[in-house]
Amino acid sequence: MERPALLARARGMRFRRAVDGLVREIPAGRVVTYGQIAALLGCPRAARAVGHAMKRCPPGVPWHRVVNARGAISLRANVGSMVTQRILLQQEGVPVRGGRMALSRHRWDGPRGSRRLRLAALDRL
Repeated sequence: MERPALLARARGMRFRRAVDGLVREIPAGRVVTYGQIAALLGCPRAARAVGHAMKRCPPGVPWHRVVNARGAISLRANVGSMVTQRILLQQEGVPVRGGRMALSRHRWDGPRGSRRLRLAALDRL
């Protein structure tokens, strides 16, 4: 493998570990969006990269607490995981209606002491 490819892979692994670490901090009964995770990590345009990282999250990471920007469970090929996500969220007290939840009520603002990136798009949700 060439050196630039090795560096890119190492950066990707660090990003995935950062995503996993942040998702582990989300308390039960709260949700965050892919874009919100990206913004909290200082990469506000990396929502898709967060999605890719979530595909490979290790056991113990509460992946079900991450939803799309509309507060909905994202569509995926494995429909069973969408049902699982809905059940896990409902068990934590997050009501899911029509595949969506109220972000205004259940959104997590991030870890204490973190500098929250102010994005107008987040305020409109």
